[in-house]
Amino acid sequence: MAKATPTPPTARARSRQGGVVPPPASSPAKPLSPVERLDFATRTRPADATAALVLADGTVFWGRGFGAGTVTVGEVCFNTSMTGYQEILTDPSYAGQIITFTFPHIGNTGANPEDIETMTPAARGLVVRANVTEPASWRAAKHLEHWLLGHGLPGIGGIDTRALTARIRDAGAPSGALQSAPQGALGTASGAQIDIGALHRMASEWPGLEGMDLAREVTCHQTYSWDETRWQLGKGYGALSSPRFKVVAVDYGAKHNILRCLASLGCAVTVVPAETSAADILRHNPDGIFLSNGPGDPAATGRYAVPAIRELFASGKPVFGICLGHRLLGLALGAKTRKMAIGHRGANHPVKDLATGKVEITSQNHGFVVLDDSLPAGVEKTHVSLFDGSLEGLRVKDKPVFSVQYHPEASPGPQDSHYLFERFVAMMEKKQ
Repeated sequence: MAKATPTPPTARARSRQGGVVPPPASSPAKPLSPVERLDFATRTRPADATAALVLADGTVFWGRGFGAGTVTVGEVCFNTSMTGYQEILTDPSYAGQIITFTFPHIGNTGANPEDIETMTPAARGLVVRANVTEPASWRAAKHLEHWLLGHGLPGIGGIDTRALTARIRDAGAPSGALQSAPQGALGTASGAQIDIGALHRMASEWPGLEGMDLAREVTCHQTYSWDETRWQLGKGYGALSSPRFKVVAVDYGAKHNILRCLASLGCAVTVVPAETSAADILRHNPDGIFLSNGPGDPAATGRYAVPAIRELFASGKPVFGICLGHRLLGLALGAKTRKMAIGHRGANHPVKDLATGKVEITSQNHGFVVLDDSLPAGVEKTHVSLFDGSLEGLRVKDKPVFSVQYHPEASPGPQDSHYLFERFVAMMEKKQ
């Protein structure tokens, strides 16, 4: 017997279920042309819309506002992770970006003080499909919306994140302006005005990430020591008791869990600001030097970072780079970088280790890449993405210098690549 075709839910039912905010009755079913998208005078705000995301090309997404009632602008990207949203929002590498989560249910494990990767989130805002619900986790300390409000971060929910993700995939990551004005929620005045034309001007005038040195915005301002080790169930975070190595970590936007991974392997870590000179780094007499992750255009940060890194190469000490540190290391070796159309952001990216043939499932967050055909003699690629073939790792053949584009510390994500920290420790051990 043939199955009966279920009747599709009405637009209002979908809205109650946390779906797409119903469009105004006058909106056509087909996608709007660029001219129609830019004719904001004819756009009617849906009755239950309390937020809007406007792209630089004039595309408008109406939705429900939550978090801070404010306006923000940045590059709109997407992340495919199903969990770990708090770690993602506090990853300094997201500076200047509005994050779209492709997984529809975000916020259902709440927020807690243990899952942050930096004290001050650098992301500009977030975009989700369904309403943020009450948390259902024994680790939750507060509702995600209250956490967002405390950090001044706006959010928009109830939009078609699949359509937005497809737009980014097909046309590249656009600039966008987001205004969240939740009606009477969490101290925001009811009935706040949303000026679509003004948001479009903000998005159109935002210069984009190319040429931006965002490491200066997220780096520490003074040197500090780190001895916290990785989290364990029932124990929480530990503390380094018997250090074996001294590591200087250059902070271009370092995640806490990277520093924890180093400390867990016996490294007493000294964290220094991004613009610290090679002489000042070497004055700490480290056994190894770590170049951290971070946001922005590596060519812009490289204006001061590359000369220092080249001096560190000359010292003969082991050097390990991750993410922005990888790209800066590549530039210091003479390679070139470029901005990617959509970037890699998620916790399930397959990467092949060319030396072993093994495939690792990795956590990634980057919008720039080192060009493998620009690697100079004496430098070889070690890892490649199985999604698009882009360079994911390199090493110098005759020096203890290597780097990866992805995040072996995960947080969030799998732990397939923790061996890279052990490789760094082995290099320092060999030099002692």
